[in-house]
Amino acid sequence: MKKFFEDLKKDVKFKSAGPGKKLTEDSSSNSKPARSDCNSRQNRRPPSEGAQMAGAAALARIEHQQRPKVHTSQDAIRIQVKKELEAEAAAVAEKEKAATAEGSKVPVKDPACFSVSGVYFTCPLTGATLSKSEREVHIKEAILMRFEEDPVEASVMMVHTFNKDKEKVKAAVEIISKYVENICKNPTEEKYRKVRVSNKVFQEKVRCVEGSREFLQALGFISIMLPVDGQEEEEEFLVLPEANPDALELMKEQRDRLQRGEPVRAKLDRQPRAFRPSPHAQQFELPPEFYNLTAEELRKEQQQRSELVEKNAMLRTKAMREKEEQRERKKYNYTLLRVRLPDGNLLQGTFYAWDRLPVLFEFVRESLVDGWQPFELIAPGGQKLQESEEVSFAESNLVPAALITFAWDAAVQADIAAAGGQSQSLLKPQLLETIGTLS
Repeated sequence: MKKFFEDLKKDVKFKSAGPGKKLTEDSSSNSKPARSDCNSRQNRRPPSEGAQMAGAAALARIEHQQRPKVHTSQDAIRIQVKKELEAEAAAVAEKEKAATAEGSKVPVKDPACFSVSGVYFTCPLTGATLSKSEREVHIKEAILMRFEEDPVEASVMMVHTFNKDKEKVKAAVEIISKYVENICKNPTEEKYRKVRVSNKVFQEKVRCVEGSREFLQALGFISIMLPVDGQEEEEEFLVLPEANPDALELMKEQRDRLQRGEPVRAKLDRQPRAFRPSPHAQQFELPPEFYNLTAEELRKEQQQRSELVEKNAMLRTKAMREKEEQRERKKYNYTLLRVRLPDGNLLQGTFYAWDRLPVLFEFVRESLVDGWQPFELIAPGGQKLQESEEVSFAESNLVPAALITFAWDAAVQADIAAAGGQSQSLLKPQLLETIGTLS
């Protein structure tokens, strides 16, 4: 196939040569007499039956090969990227599923028995609710669709979201900012408005960062093939047409947007739910997403549970216990917390294991009808949680799940009761509309 394309290029070059141009390709073949060419064709023997069959098979294979399509519009490019991202996500999900099935002896549980169906996220661009496997593909697709509205914003999102290496992103942003600075300081000098694509710095620092080229194009740079001194072949340059002072000021603002850019990350959906009073409030069955462990590690953990029971019975120092507890907490990415309210109802939400106590207080306050009133939260064991403390749930021993007790401030409640202003219900109506029962 490589030879085929080389011959095709030669043929195109030959046909495009005009009068007065020197033809260097196929000149010898064109000078051959027609008679000798005709004689050679007459002397050729027809291919054997086996050769014909082999040729037919090869032709069939070529025709059935999927040839790359040339896209000529932004819409077509986005559609193609979307398909590639979806295929990539499906392949990753299938690989993880296969690895889990092969490498784990952990019994598969019925999803209906889990305390929560899974871990979900909200896309900040579309508001869609996504599973862990869906979030990355969906966000990439949402960013690409932003090119219709604001190419600068979309390319800034690409730079800061599609690239995992923060140092590479920082280096690319600095170089692009330098391009803009030079253009604004020397708006009439052509050399500052041209970027040679083959330039070593551009190749190693800018081109390797996804979204960087799209950002330059959003600024107004266009791709042009230009001659290079000392070379026969032209090279690609990104060239910015000469701009007026207003356009230069706008370019500075766009550069600032690139410098201030942040990655687009899906937000954890806490999935607030209310449950009626239940004796099963302290029973938790967590789905695999809550664990920061592979399937094989989960299997080993189950095998070691009996050993841990024996260890706990042994005499150990406080430092040894704390070290083991810290190791245990690192096994989880998320935690499922339930808050038992004074009326017996339960409020449930999903949190990151490294979220801090103020996040829980805010979650509870937003779920209450009278969230303005002061209240207390008491952890298992009677420890009173402090909203002012920037302590993570993992550090507070609230992972992977915990039942927390809610209590109003006694003095404030006494004043409200004396004034006859006690609320009939604690939770907001939208939570009570979907209240469930723990099984």
